[in-house]
Amino acid sequence: MKTAGIDSDIRKVVASILDEGKADLVIGYAAGSLPFRTTPHFARTPEEAQKLVWNPLCENNLARYLTKFKGARVGIVAKGCDVRSIIGLLQERQIKRDDLHIIGVPCVGVVDRKKVERVVADNDITEIEFDDGALVVKTVDFEKKFPLEEVVHDTCLECATRNPLVYDTLLGDKVSELENIDEFAEVRKFMAMSVDERWEYFRREMQKCILCYACREACPLCFCNECFIDCTNPKWSGKSDKESDVQFFQIIRMFHLAGRCVGCGACSRACPMDVKLWRYLNKSRLDAKELFGYRAGIDENSSPPLTAYKEDDPNDFIK
Repeated sequence: MKTAGIDSDIRKVVASILDEGKADLVIGYAAGSLPFRTTPHFARTPEEAQKLVWNPLCENNLARYLTKFKGARVGIVAKGCDVRSIIGLLQERQIKRDDLHIIGVPCVGVVDRKKVERVVADNDITEIEFDDGALVVKTVDFEKKFPLEEVVHDTCLECATRNPLVYDTLLGDKVSELENIDEFAEVRKFMAMSVDERWEYFRREMQKCILCYACREACPLCFCNECFIDCTNPKWSGKSDKESDVQFFQIIRMFHLAGRCVGCGACSRACPMDVKLWRYLNKSRLDAKELFGYRAGIDENSSPPLTAYKEDDPNDFIK
């Protein structure tokens, strides 16, 4: 994989952090076993830092791993949406700011592999390059150049924080934030439907779900020691692929993320069945914004709406 990123800068900074004992480990990205993949990488020595990379294939929200290293000093390579997840974890006292070294990286979006694969079809990808705002895909038979804005994930097209809000080290130049965007445009279209139309749309979308829990495993804010779906006393729901079981899991998980989801899209990117979970989670984000003036993952010192009470809280939505 050839990139036009900041690989050498990340390796140098992370090696220095580890060498100086500022962190016990640093969580970043390494090249995957396939040309179109990266993988989370846990560097504990300056030598292991030399495997780190950064490019628009680095789709994982690495904040997912922070609660697994409580008590350790952890460095983390973080995009804008990742940093918002980190802020969420700090708000909920799951991690301590003093234990973190945030290496912020501006991001213009992460590549949606499905968009590219629809074009290259059955041709095996042999090499990937990034060249001046474009993705170059090579196969045995042909070469195709995609403008990045055409192949990034849909959530990235609505991202309001392409630059990290907080960091200890910033690598690369800050990028221009998107202007005149409505990150809730899809939600507004959904809410314009009738109640019956919305339910039928939701039902059809959830029919694709195979209850593999990839969404839960990818989400930084799903950090419960025991998920409600795994409880046996009481047993809240079955774990089959029955329509009712699937809907129950997804609906309750969405409720658990109300006022907490930062809209990073990690759940949708992890889904092997391409369920557009972020569209429904964005509804709860819009509600938090309109009802409480709250945006998740912005201010470490604020509290999510469902964990705080104010005498002037609106009650007009309670029937």
